[in-house]
Amino acid sequence: MSTSQPTDPLIGRLVDSRYRVRARIARGGMATVYVATDLRLERRVALKVMHGHLSDDTVFQNRFIQEARSAARLADPHVVNVFDQGQDGEMAYLVMEYLPGITLRELLREQKRLTLPQTITIMDAILSGLAAAHRAGIVHRDVKPENVLLAEDGRIKIGDFGLARATSANTATGQMLLGTIAYLAPELVTRGTADARSDIYALGIMLFEMLAGEQPYKGEQPMQIAYQHATHSVPRPSTKNPGVPEQLDELVLWSTERNPEDRPTDAREMLDRLREIQKELGVYPQVVRSTPAGASVVVEDALDSDELTKVMPGTFTAPSVTAEVDNATRLRTVARRRSVKGGWLLLIVLLLAAVAGGAGWWFGSGPGSQTSVPDVEGMSFAAASDLLAEYDLTAVEERVHDLEVPAGDALGSDPKAGTSLDRESTVTISISAGPATADLPRLQDREADAVASLLEQVNISVAETNLFFTSFDADRVVRVYVTPGAGTEPVECTEGCSVLQGSTAELRVSLGPVPDVTGDTEDEARDTLREVDLEVETTEEYSSDVEAGRVIRMLERDGGGSFRPGDTVSLVLSKGPELFEVPSVVGMTRDNAAQTLRDAGFEPSYSALWNVWPDGLTEVTAQDPGAGAFRQAGAEITVQITATG
Repeated sequence: MSTSQPTDPLIGRLVDSRYRVRARIARGGMATVYVATDLRLERRVALKVMHGHLSDDTVFQNRFIQEARSAARLADPHVVNVFDQGQDGEMAYLVMEYLPGITLRELLREQKRLTLPQTITIMDAILSGLAAAHRAGIVHRDVKPENVLLAEDGRIKIGDFGLARATSANTATGQMLLGTIAYLAPELVTRGTADARSDIYALGIMLFEMLAGEQPYKGEQPMQIAYQHATHSVPRPSTKNPGVPEQLDELVLWSTERNPEDRPTDAREMLDRLREIQKELGVYPQVVRSTPAGASVVVEDALDSDELTKVMPGTFTAPSVTAEVDNATRLRTVARRRSVKGGWLLLIVLLLAAVAGGAGWWFGSGPGSQTSVPDVEGMSFAAASDLLAEYDLTAVEERVHDLEVPAGDALGSDPKAGTSLDRESTVTISISAGPATADLPRLQDREADAVASLLEQVNISVAETNLFFTSFDADRVVRVYVTPGAGTEPVECTEGCSVLQGSTAELRVSLGPVPDVTGDTEDEARDTLREVDLEVETTEEYSSDVEAGRVIRMLERDGGGSFRPGDTVSLVLSKGPELFEVPSVVGMTRDNAAQTLRDAGFEPSYSALWNVWPDGLTEVTAQDPGAGAFRQAGAEITVQITATG
């Protein structure tokens, strides 16, 4: 079994003498995001660090700084706050608001299709945040579920303004066109321009996905999806989910019009319409609580209709032939008959010569000759068909699943290249359909080796195995993530899914629970936890129930989640019961002495016979233990009383 990758070197580092990096929480194409502690303000923040290999690229540096400036201009509860931006040596970073929770993408993976209240709640928040951006003249340019954050406390925010630009600078070059293709507006595909209405189109696609449980356009190649955005109209989500109200159907169609002029002008206009729909449906935004991503998403491809263009038979009119013959023609016919007999012999000779020549042409270079099948490997079907036509051969397409050859390329032919065939013969071209789909069952709580073997049987390799301490038994699979290909998002397959063969998988395997060291001495606890590769740090507190020097409890993992080998576990040790100083009550009256002891947390003790004696005629002459002694709260202090006067 393979082990996890080495610990990120930035974890534990102090950035710019202020931000202590605690853990890595996300990694993207331009930057990695960590959770860190702002030592100056003593608060937890999200630290976004640009990848080192991009630090010399001025374009990426400017885009990184642009994100900070764009987000900092917005003061809206639905936009992720940016607190700081700076440079530590060659490392550029942003400091942002830390929101523990999940993304909309993870929620969609878990539920596939959202409920109507969930959809309205999330859309209302996203539109509110984007309305503030559009009002400030900022176009987000990368609206997608991955950039919508659902915090554990119910807040919904849109972040990642890394591609945001002013509305006046709306041209997108090839390098700048980095938005996810599934949410790309047609004008970005065809003209490379974007404005606020391009964000609206992406919102419409997201709304369709939340309601229907899938994206409207799918394809094996990004260009196939981009072509559909540019040439097709987004369907109504009710075609996938009949429960979608007509008002939301119309909102999806309005926001995804191919012509930007036909869409809402900005997020404010779309938000106003959404709130009208809320009143019509009686469904209003609710507090959304995020849950751990635990389910995966399945996508089907339905691009090919298998319909062919057909030619309808026409109606033909036969030409008419006249039977009238004049005298001149009749005379010419008689003369011709007389000369025909003399030409028969010549005609027969010429006919025999023609037959011999035709046979030679037929078998030499005509249809009767044979031709060799050319090599079409790696060609598209159209190119292979054209090549075979040059050899007087007819191509027939056959789709074959293959892990290595890209979809659409030819694997070979039947008959094979170099085979001699009669002209006009048919040659079958095997065209790769890409990897086949593998249907995986529920994998959670199975033995890790059994899961790896099952994945190998369907041509899915285990690229990474990460170990965690969990409530599952040791060597049991807790989570499975499958990545279909380079640059694609992992799909969680814990509960089963359909993925392409040739994908790679990450297994998250349980080491069993963290050993329970409650009640152990500090040394005993350290030895036990070090045996399972866990470090220990301790704090102390008073305890009346646990003996001093023994473990009271173990704290949760810093940053949440399950402990992993190499992590540091925080143990709380007992200092024993807290002791308090006994005050002096000698010389006081009975009641004053009793109240003084109770105020100090102790219980006074004396003969009950003194309770009938007037307080003013009593005096405490001795106490046990004496003043200055230390006892637990609630301890009994005996006082000796005498009568006075």
